[in-house]
Amino acid sequence: MNVPLWLWLVTVIGLTAVICLDFYLISRNPRDPSLRECTLWICCYVGLAVLFGLGILAFEGPQFGGEFFAGWITEYSLSVDNLFVFVIIMSSFAVPREYRQKVLSIGIVIALVMRGVFIMVGYEAITRFDWLFYVFGAFLIYTAWKLMTHGDDDDEEFKENAMLRVAKKFLPATDQYEGARITTKVAGKRMVTPMLIVMVAIGTTDLLFALDSIPAIFGLTKEPYLVFTANAFALMGLRQLFFLIGGLLDKLVYLSIGLSVVLGFIGLKLVMEALHHDGVSWAPEIPILVSLAIIIGTLAVTTVASLLKVRRDRDREIAEVATTTDERPAEVE
Repeated sequence: MNVPLWLWLVTVIGLTAVICLDFYLISRNPRDPSLRECTLWICCYVGLAVLFGLGILAFEGPQFGGEFFAGWITEYSLSVDNLFVFVIIMSSFAVPREYRQKVLSIGIVIALVMRGVFIMVGYEAITRFDWLFYVFGAFLIYTAWKLMTHGDDDDEEFKENAMLRVAKKFLPATDQYEGARITTKVAGKRMVTPMLIVMVAIGTTDLLFALDSIPAIFGLTKEPYLVFTANAFALMGLRQLFFLIGGLLDKLVYLSIGLSVVLGFIGLKLVMEALHHDGVSWAPEIPILVSLAIIIGTLAVTTVASLLKVRRDRDREIAEVATTTDERPAEVE
């Protein structure tokens, strides 16, 4: 793709305007959002992403359009998995419910800026060193194996990353929240509140997830414009998604398996295409439409299988309770 500078500027300004509007509405009226509000916002963000993808499809053709949709769907799915950790972080830091929107918004902005840097570095690296595709592919296959064998066990407890430990060590922080403020004065001394620490936790933790997602999307498209916009659209609706499905995450019991299949497939795709470009005749070059079909199909099967399992488990528990009740001896009057 030949993306002119003005289009980059318009895209960044447009995305920034949407994020600023979202943040303004949160700051004006901090609260725990309703289900209807979250649903409307998510529909809006998904609609914007679909319109953007259709625009790419219309002006750049099916190849780049398919790459955007494949990248966006993959990043969005990985973001859903990230919500497990976000829930744990919010609980660990005991963030008041009315301020969780602000924490998520600022944390997501931090993550988006850091991902932008990652994308630029990653693009420059792969254009100079072709062998990195083998490294990315092997890393994704290893990540898929680890996710398949360990599931969500690693998410049961939040582990502080290095950046968070540094922030807590060098930033004097209070023990109590001061509303939504990130700094306060105690005995004339300026200190940060736990609000800033939890924002750093959200932003840097999401950055660690980028170690998986950035190589994954580079396995679907080599265009930095598509990589950036797919990541941006996947992150923009993450705040509302947190409140909308936060209580439903436990029902996606097979999500880790589905994501491991997707990451494993993209890793194999990277390795096969690298071999193909190096002249290995038996290594296929997988079309983007095939990739898109495998990604959507895997996630759809994962979701349906998860919901069916949860329903079967619930019916089994109800049947066991009913059996136990029937077997109890009748009370003698």
